[in-house]
Amino acid sequence: MRFDEKTRFEGRISRFVEETITPALYPERIALDVSVWRVPDEPVPFDEARAATYEPFVMGSPWGVAWSTEWFHVTGEVPAAWRERDLEVVVDLGFHTWNEGGQAEGLAYRPDGSIVKAIEPYNRYLRVDRGTERVDLYIEAASNPDAAVRAEGERWGNTWRQSPYTSKEHRPPTPVYVFRSCDLAVRDHEVAAFAADVDVLWQLALVLPETSPRRASIVAALARAIDVCDPDDLPGTVGAGRAVLAPVLASPAGASSHTLVATGHAHIDSAWLWPVRETIRKCARTWSNVLELLEEHEDLTFSASSAQQYRWMKDHYPQVWERIRAAVADGRFIPVGGMWVESDTNMPGSEAMARQFVAGQRFFREELGVTCPEVWLPDSFGYSGALPQIARAAGARWFLTQKLSWNETNVMPHHSFTWEGIDGSRIFTHFPPVDSYVSALDAEDLDKAERQYSEAGHGTRSLIPFGYGDGGGGPTREMVARAERQADLEGSPRVVLGNPRDFFAAAEAELPDPSTWTGEMYLETHRGTYTSQVRTKQGNRRSEHALHAAELWAATAAVREGAPYPYDDLERIWHVVLLQQFHDILPGSSIAWVHREAEAGYGRVLAECAEIVDGAVRALVGEGDLALAANATPFALDSVAPMAIGAHDAGSGATGATSVVPGADGTVLDNGLLRVVVDPRGLVTSLRDLVADREVVAAGAAALLFQVHGDRPTMYEAWDIDAAYRRTVEDLRAADSVEILAPDAVRVSHTYRSSTVAATLRLPAGARHLDVTVDVDWHEARRLLKLAVPVDVKADAAASETQFGHVVRPTHTNTTWDEARYETVAHRWLHVGEEGYGVAVVNDSTYGYDVRRTWAGERSAAATTIRASVIHGPKFPDPDCDMGEHTMRYRILPGATRADALRHAWDVNLPTTRLTGARAVAPLLDVTGRGVVVQTVKLAEDRSGDVVVRLYESDGGRTRASIRADFEHVGVAVTDLLEEPTGEAATVVDGAVELELRPFQIVTLRYAR
Repeated sequence: MRFDEKTRFEGRISRFVEETITPALYPERIALDVSVWRVPDEPVPFDEARAATYEPFVMGSPWGVAWSTEWFHVTGEVPAAWRERDLEVVVDLGFHTWNEGGQAEGLAYRPDGSIVKAIEPYNRYLRVDRGTERVDLYIEAASNPDAAVRAEGERWGNTWRQSPYTSKEHRPPTPVYVFRSCDLAVRDHEVAAFAADVDVLWQLALVLPETSPRRASIVAALARAIDVCDPDDLPGTVGAGRAVLAPVLASPAGASSHTLVATGHAHIDSAWLWPVRETIRKCARTWSNVLELLEEHEDLTFSASSAQQYRWMKDHYPQVWERIRAAVADGRFIPVGGMWVESDTNMPGSEAMARQFVAGQRFFREELGVTCPEVWLPDSFGYSGALPQIARAAGARWFLTQKLSWNETNVMPHHSFTWEGIDGSRIFTHFPPVDSYVSALDAEDLDKAERQYSEAGHGTRSLIPFGYGDGGGGPTREMVARAERQADLEGSPRVVLGNPRDFFAAAEAELPDPSTWTGEMYLETHRGTYTSQVRTKQGNRRSEHALHAAELWAATAAVREGAPYPYDDLERIWHVVLLQQFHDILPGSSIAWVHREAEAGYGRVLAECAEIVDGAVRALVGEGDLALAANATPFALDSVAPMAIGAHDAGSGATGATSVVPGADGTVLDNGLLRVVVDPRGLVTSLRDLVADREVVAAGAAALLFQVHGDRPTMYEAWDIDAAYRRTVEDLRAADSVEILAPDAVRVSHTYRSSTVAATLRLPAGARHLDVTVDVDWHEARRLLKLAVPVDVKADAAASETQFGHVVRPTHTNTTWDEARYETVAHRWLHVGEEGYGVAVVNDSTYGYDVRRTWAGERSAAATTIRASVIHGPKFPDPDCDMGEHTMRYRILPGATRADALRHAWDVNLPTTRLTGARAVAPLLDVTGRGVVVQTVKLAEDRSGDVVVRLYESDGGRTRASIRADFEHVGVAVTDLLEEPTGEAATVVDGAVELELRPFQIVTLRYAR
């Protein structure tokens, strides 16, 4: 058709749907009576709401101050003539036309407290049983505000801006919604079926080429169907319209058409633009809708991840939980992912990443009898190279995500492939080529999936998760109707309702030699998530180390002294930490409410871990005056053995002394191993390694330079750092003061606009490192604070710690892939080196870095600049993000190897503790072997009392390890992460376990007692 004909046709179809079909879906309605009870504060149980006093509510009135709950009591008589007809209660709480999961929602109850289903923006009906004489329902309505404050009709985009709804305390007092209607309506199912016919064909016509014969036949059929339908009597003529469309709907797909395996899905962020308490209700609402839909459509399956969300149902909604259990047993409701939550994978520490799977798989096994064979992370912000090994060790065979379709620069070259981790482990991986985990199964999505499938010619299928998501909602009956019509439809890929496990098995079988992607899967966007919400990130880091110490000392006390092991407490604490590693909490991309709750949770975690450690250590050392030092790290950095409590001689340790000498050209710190010059501007102009006799600071540069960049991402403030930030920079090159604090310490203070930035440099006696404590009082929005350390090292690559090892990234920008990694993530240490010499930077709470080769002119060799991202300061979705006081610690290690960096990372993050007692405590384990790190010592998850030891090779090379246990045991087995035997026999020689470890290999040993 010519353009004007095309426009007229689309207009005619659109008007026919809007003016004729849609009103006829509910041809008869009567208004129901509604009364209201406004909950004074937080949500209450149904029994309390039912007993409350309700007031009449006038339809069309405003309701719901942001984050409040109002209960509506809906009543009305069913006309006698309607009682054998198909009836529904249809509710409009004042829904918007965008952001289906970030606005008002409701959950309906019968008077006996049984749950009916939910009311949501695209799922507004409640079925009424035939024969019902009177409607009597209670609707718990949640006034969740649209915290994104977008323009009408705009789903995403740069209209995201500061919202007044980021916390309950600062919300406006005015209602957010207007309750528009609540009707008892007759549902015309034949008209609904006709609506689905028209919908599928109209969408298909829009994606087919205009010259396509198939498109022409569809257009002609739709035109004829409109002609034969009487707008004044659609129910009476809809059969003729459907008969016209039947032949084009019956035309089968081509023999080579792509197959899309469609599984119902509802991505429910465990927190984001709403608090955790609202996520619990979102799960109940979405999953109650899904359970009803499963009863109506026997071919439909639904996939849902996150053991935490299932646990919430068990604890808070036992009705929903029992129905889920039954549907899981029936193979219809499918737990996927095997993790506690869909966590971030860049920043959780080694053991925490493992525990996401340990806790998740354990819950699914014990409560639902299921072990999840796939990892399900459609929306996490990049994927650590350690994940393949961790996932395989937790029982997973397959991995799913689609987030890398968001890459800003490069396109991932595969959709079904093998992903190889840093240790060489491989896992079959799928990126749904639809580039979405919230598909509505419309023709545009189907066409996109078929066009983009990279393995075409070798593979024939891909997965398509469908259903409203992010804030939940899930699949709808309209989506299922599309799937049924697209099962075998000319011009469309085939749609098969199925489940992920059948898909993965078939996809893997048809690709016996898939392509391989090696190493981390870096997301080329959302780079700001390594830095946003400093307090949340600090809480995570400190909680991880506190748990390490708590488990170690509690296990030692249990084995040595028979002290009770705090299984319940440790499990509960771990669950808090794992929840807060969700991919919108730890990355710092949630509203203020979420992060303030997270920070409070971390406070409780640290206090409880301290209590566990104190109780265990006291049981071990007894009461006495002997000076002791407790070292919970795998490395000894002073006189105390690793993972032991030894006598501490106050005079032992470092030798020599540090001197500080002020002068006109700067202040000099010197301990005989390093000499540091701090000039009057507060910059380190020289850091001389006296042992190696070489200057560490790059020629013509200065270290410990604070730099401030303008930081206004185009779209997602808390998530992104756009490449353009580098074009504007202000260097803090004029200190307010340079003070000598002690013989080994100098403090440099700066003022920047309304903020202060101070660095305390300490050069300990006998130490070959410089400690830097940064104190920031930050009040600058949309500005990124960096700390630069330019070093005279020609490093082709930088090594950054990740889980159970490290990842190596180029420092150059030879390719677009290299150039796109302008902001990267590291855990506790980052190392750059050339042959024979390296420099490391260790941190206690920083994750974001950029590392680039630099050039100081013809007379200087290439150098390397390491810059730590200290503060991000976005305004959305938390307008107070990163404001206020913060303290971070760094350690600069000249002449360091990567192994040195790891040892000091433990010391900075989990320093030795001084105490007094009656006796020293020898370690439970004596471990020898280059690069072998004991990550965890604990008692077994099954509460048998067995001791579990997790260790790994940390250098990236092959090594031999010998592990001698200093406690009674009756045998030792090599297990997976789930603490079940792998079948690999443990070699024991003279009472010690002997291991040969591959690069970065994780080994878990279980000692039976």
